[in-house]
Amino acid sequence: MRQLKGNKKWVKSIDDLESQIDDLEVLDEFQRAGEASEEEVNQAYASTLSTLEEVEFKSTLNREEDELGCILEINAGAGGTEACDWAGMLFRMYKMWSEKEGFKATTLNYQDGDTAGIKSVEIEIAGDYAYGMLKGENGVHRLVRVSPYNAQGKRMTSFASVFVHPMIDDRIEVEINPADLEWDTFRASGAGGQHVNKTESAVRVRHLPSGLVVECQEQRSQHKNRDKALQMLKSRLYELEIQRQLAEKDKVEAGKMKNEWGSQIRSYVLDDRRVKDHRTNHETRQPDKVLDGDLADFIKHYLLWSNEN
Repeated sequence: MRQLKGNKKWVKSIDDLESQIDDLEVLDEFQRAGEASEEEVNQAYASTLSTLEEVEFKSTLNREEDELGCILEINAGAGGTEACDWAGMLFRMYKMWSEKEGFKATTLNYQDGDTAGIKSVEIEIAGDYAYGMLKGENGVHRLVRVSPYNAQGKRMTSFASVFVHPMIDDRIEVEINPADLEWDTFRASGAGGQHVNKTESAVRVRHLPSGLVVECQEQRSQHKNRDKALQMLKSRLYELEIQRQLAEKDKVEAGKMKNEWGSQIRSYVLDDRRVKDHRTNHETRQPDKVLDGDLADFIKHYLLWSNEN
């Protein structure tokens, strides 16, 4: 039923586009006969072009994993309080983007910064094509601003890394040998109330063959956290397999780079009021809108660019 629903959606989008093209051709004939204005034709053309671009954009989400939800992980880079605050700003940005797109964002793991912001956070973003739309966010994000945490009011540069993993569901099977798992329990940190913080409900699982470690402290129930941690681990293992397949096809350019100069995928320069993606060269002069979750143009430009490359 899920596959049928997706196919019907695609067919409808193509039918709508064909209908708009037919209407545009008829309107053009009316304009030549003096029965419609040039302005009406231009408006219809702009609407048809917008629909065509939307279909082209969606056609880039053609891999099996693109349809899945995702886990988005943010880690503050070097830079202390300023870097932690930047990670917190990115956390807010992606939560606001999720809300605007109609996705459900759930915080799975959260570690506060020492003074402000966050050191690291993992968010599950549930919804069709969440991974496909966010996979281009993988990499280092660079912030340049006059820091509110600097007494001299100096311009400072901070880094935070973002990793996006597909969140597998019942469409994809990943087998794990229970003997390969090592479990720990611990008290949750951060917000969550007395029960969460005073009981060892948070869990940590290590996959011995790969060395992957996953933590979850979302629920009060240790049992539920174990289930979610296992799902997160399977998602990471599935992503490793995707990367292996991409490497075999010489397409591995996942954009996961080190937290250092020259490796960033996007720069947010607040005092110059600009945000630029260094892969596509797409730029905007409205950083406030971007930090409020308006990422649509950056996502579209990246997906079309990656499809061409």
